[in-house]
Amino acid sequence: MGVLDKLSDYFSVSTTTGKRRKPMQTVEIKVKMDCDGCERRVRNSVAHMKGVKQVEINRKQSKVTVSGNVDRNRVLKKIQNTGKRAEFWPYIPYNLVAYPYISQAYDKKAPAGYVKNSMQAFSSPNAMDEKLTNMFSDENPNACSIM
Repeated sequence: MGVLDKLSDYFSVSTTTGKRRKPMQTVEIKVKMDCDGCERRVRNSVAHMKGVKQVEINRKQSKVTVSGNVDRNRVLKKIQNTGKRAEFWPYIPYNLVAYPYISQAYDKKAPAGYVKNSMQAFSSPNAMDEKLTNMFSDENPNACSIM
């Protein structure tokens, strides 16, 4: 086995010619769909792309989720070629945000349980209220233990 391992270091058989595969990722896109025909047209345009593993469409939220080895910009362009107005999913769950009801994050058009992804909604790492909360936290090993 030692000789074969040594020789395999010098000779490598590779089927790839320098092309790297795209990483596995999930792309979420907001697309306004009114009927089954719109949904079918969007699904068919994306499902036949190279590298797509799964396509999920939620018409109530106007959301298309594409999973696979795809480029997110190519998926967006492909959906826009169907004649639909499409953009990357601009919302995040409201429980991940420190201040979900500020004017920059709160959006009436957002689906239930979601707010806009804006920097003002996240707390500053130097915020005083965050420091005070962590000072008495049970998860902090250096917390005050006067109780």
